Amino acid sequence: MTRHADCLAVLTDSARFASDWRRAGEDIPSPLLSVQTLDPPEHTAIRHLLLDGFRAQDRKALHDRLEGQIEDLLAELAGRPSIDFVGELAEPLALRFITAFLGVPAPDQAWFAPMSRTVVDGMDAGLWPEKHEPAVAARAELAEYAGGWLADPPEEGLIAYVARNADAAGVDRTVLRNSLRAVLHAGYESASRLLGNAAAALLTTPGALAAFREASVSTAVDELIRYDAPVQADARVCVTETELAGVVIRAGDPVTLLLGAANHDPLRFPHPTELRLDRAPNPHLGFGRGAHACLGASMAIRLAGSLLGTLARDYPEARAVAEPEHRRNLTLRGLDRFEVTLRPRQPGRGN
Repeated sequence: MTRHADCLAVLTDSARFASDWRRAGEDIPSPLLSVQTLDPPEHTAIRHLLLDGFRAQDRKALHDRLEGQIEDLLAELAGRPSIDFVGELAEPLALRFITAFLGVPAPDQAWFAPMSRTVVDGMDAGLWPEKHEPAVAARAELAEYAGGWLADPPEEGLIAYVARNADAAGVDRTVLRNSLRAVLHAGYESASRLLGNAAAALLTTPGALAAFREASVSTAVDELIRYDAPVQADARVCVTETELAGVVIRAGDPVTLLLGAANHDPLRFPHPTELRLDRAPNPHLGFGRGAHACLGASMAIRLAGSLLGTLARDYPEARAVAEPEHRRNLTLRGLDRFEVTLRPRQPGRGN
């Protein structure tokens, strides 16, 4: 599916299009059973538990602390002739942000980042089957790591909340452990890739960084997500024969949703190839829809707004010094490296 209307129809119909491929007779390894792969009603308890945990956190205090860290990190990096926006800024910030929200110390990035990339590589195993088994093993290792949080939960944060309330919510501990692994991994990968893709768009499109300063932050970030979303594809399996867009889809048929194409569908978005930071309304599918819509969408928008807003305000002459280098992934789109220079605004200059 490439059209916005068709992708939206599939995403919002979990009765006919399943995320849980066991409903089509597939054997799914236990490390893959999480809030991302279960369907209602089994999915409902873990999603509600996580949502309640999200709402219980002091997100404003978290973001306030993060904004100070962003300013400090940018000031430190600005003294260098150039930096890798991905490895030195986007990825460390994303990992710091998601683990602070979870309430645990950030793991060693040298261990975590390759593990996370192995999981992402496995999302493309339909084309490269050799990536499947390493990804299952990486998920299992990350789930074991998350299990340590539940064995000795912190006093504050999302993990503290779900550890206290999981039994009352009727959530299986294996599913909870896998779901916390998914929150860690998705929060890190989606946020870091969003930051890299958005920075590349702003710094390679003439006038875009200046326009960001004048735009509504949430509106501009939504457009950056639509323009170059981290999540480019998703998949479902049809469980009941149905017809969509004049095509009969049979039970057991896989359905691939090309969300990047849907976000550029000219039937839904006027001039879809143009970056318009004031585009509204903007019903992009970058965070999915329906039962499996991204839990942390509002947090990702706030994080991107904080970093990009600080960049546009304090470093209006920031620029790319090399072309963005993309990773060899299809499901998740992101940069491997993006060399930029930060030139802070000089006192007395009109910006």
